[in-house]
Amino acid sequence: MLAAVDCAIMLVDAAKGLEEQTRKLFAVCRHRGVPVITFINKWDRRGREALTLLEDIETHLGITPVPVVWPVGNAGNLRGLVQAEDTEHMLRFTKVPAGTHAALEEQLTSEQATEQEGEAWETALEELELVLSSGPGYDQEAFEAGKISPVFFGAALTNIGVKLLLDAMVDLAPAPGPRPLAKGGSREVGEEFSGLVFKIQANMDPAHRDRIAFVRVCSGVFERGMNVTRAASGRSFATKYAHTVFGAERTVVDTAYPGDVVGLINASALRVGDTLYTGKKAEFPPLPAFAPEYFAVARPKDISRSKQFRKGVSQLDEEGVVQVLVSDRRGDQAPVMAAVGPMQFDVVLHRMEHEFSSPITLDHLSYRLARVTDAEGAAVLAKARLTDGEVLTRRSDDVLLALFADKWHLNAFQRANPAVLLQPLIATAD
Repeated sequence: MLAAVDCAIMLVDAAKGLEEQTRKLFAVCRHRGVPVITFINKWDRRGREALTLLEDIETHLGITPVPVVWPVGNAGNLRGLVQAEDTEHMLRFTKVPAGTHAALEEQLTSEQATEQEGEAWETALEELELVLSSGPGYDQEAFEAGKISPVFFGAALTNIGVKLLLDAMVDLAPAPGPRPLAKGGSREVGEEFSGLVFKIQANMDPAHRDRIAFVRVCSGVFERGMNVTRAASGRSFATKYAHTVFGAERTVVDTAYPGDVVGLINASALRVGDTLYTGKKAEFPPLPAFAPEYFAVARPKDISRSKQFRKGVSQLDEEGVVQVLVSDRRGDQAPVMAAVGPMQFDVVLHRMEHEFSSPITLDHLSYRLARVTDAEGAAVLAKARLTDGEVLTRRSDDVLLALFADKWHLNAFQRANPAVLLQPLIATAD
């Protein structure tokens, strides 16, 4: 998904702070050069101090947080918000149940805020001044270069501070620019149409059992019905069924421009990472894969539904819900599902049962680290006969992944076999 964006929002829980998954996603943003806006969420619940959260962001992520919006009141006692560019006013909000509509907003002058909120208002101004005076301040070039991250506070569930965040996205997010090509050079925004397939989703409409390929327009103009070429195969096809998708709503799209996302219905030949183009050939670099840290063997509960099992596994693999790993030892009826987080397994279990009518069991493995290796490395690992490691093939691209129980077993094997290729994947926790 991050391959399709020009800017990302990093959501930080006011109580939990920087979680492991957040750090991994930030690492991918940094790798891809995606600027990041920070939204510290759930400020209406008890949590950590604002200054401590900013210090953690700078220390652990190596990026300077620059407040654009600051909270009035501690976490759990949110009195309002103040904008860095307008410290003469405080914004007070009325909560909206479950975010059903925009929160009611009231603007108080500094004098009114002092009178009504007293110490909370004065403390907010002091903290904001302290952070701004000790930091570099906001600079658009530094933001786009990934050196600073604008920071907002609020409570998304009750729509407090969300409008300020969305308005800032419009103002701060960089416009679409040239996109690097796999063999060097770039595709300029003004050239002929090109697009990147960044997501595939099946069964979004259960009544029709369709399959949507989401395409980010990278250059030129997309027009519904136009013939485009798939770079991987060189084959051309028509884009007759094109929609924009927002939640459960779909709208036919006739024209789209760089930065827009188009959903192509039932384009069965497309895969995640595909480049589409017209005119001069364009092919964008392959999408990087996250480093999986959770592994489980999938087996159908009902052997008679093996066909549905194989179809479901293939579809989830295409969509990138999990990475599917196989080996001669385990066979097609017992592929290994590799996930970044355990919640992905919940999605797999639900979709296999309800969408593909093939309930499965997941037998969790003890591995926690994956490294890219080659045939020579796989042979060395096989001879080592490790009880805490094995090599599996990623089905989507035939890449060999060496799995280890933990970093101590990995380090021990590396010391004994320094010539073996063991290359980290993107966003590896260690």
